[in-house]
Amino acid sequence: MTFTTNLRSFVLHHGAVNNPYLDRFREGRLSAHEFRQFAIQFFFFVKHFPRILAVLLANTPVDEAADELALILTSELGDGNPKKRHEYLYHKFLRSIGLDPVFAARQQRLTSTHEYIEGLASLYAHENYQVAMGASFGLEHMAISMWDQLIPGILKLKEETPAFKQMNTVYWTFHRALEEQHEEAMMRALDDVPAESEESLQRGCSEVLKLLEGFWMGLDAASQNGATSND
Repeated sequence: MTFTTNLRSFVLHHGAVNNPYLDRFREGRLSAHEFRQFAIQFFFFVKHFPRILAVLLANTPVDEAADELALILTSELGDGNPKKRHEYLYHKFLRSIGLDPVFAARQQRLTSTHEYIEGLASLYAHENYQVAMGASFGLEHMAISMWDQLIPGILKLKEETPAFKQMNTVYWTFHRALEEQHEEAMMRALDDVPAESEESLQRGCSEVLKLLEGFWMGLDAASQNGATSND
């Protein structure tokens, strides 16, 4: 098995995509309040990810890798169509569940959300480029597993919760359809990885997944114990 194949397996078996919160989410076992809390906290990632990714692209010294990252970034921004910009699609989702995007953006981040967003920004801007690329690899390769747990729960909540009957799910289904392209882009970006880079790539991947697991566990704890916030 190649290094990237092994790294992908590590991602798919990590607590970032295998945890009690996602198990509960997949089954639609969230109250309306919990679901709106999730929607607000996830919004912070949606808002900040393009600028985080842009920093990694700006710091990328290898043209071939930069090409692949540029494809992911332009996808996030709608591939030239502002109406397909991912944040725009998320705004429509928020409104459909009774949340104004301006209101949502002004809410406080959970401590775990703050740590995830700022930790992700730090990893993508890491002075060791291979650590940054490892983080990007981890984030892109957990995505399909994540969507495949979130979407069934979202659809079940739409079907069974009266307040969510008009939920706009395009952001979720549209994003899921793109993820195989993003995975393939990251695989190509790490083609012919030299052996001396493997430790740094593994480190970046492991650290970003730890942050993501913390994000989910923070939502789980907030659901059970009340929210501790950090603006």
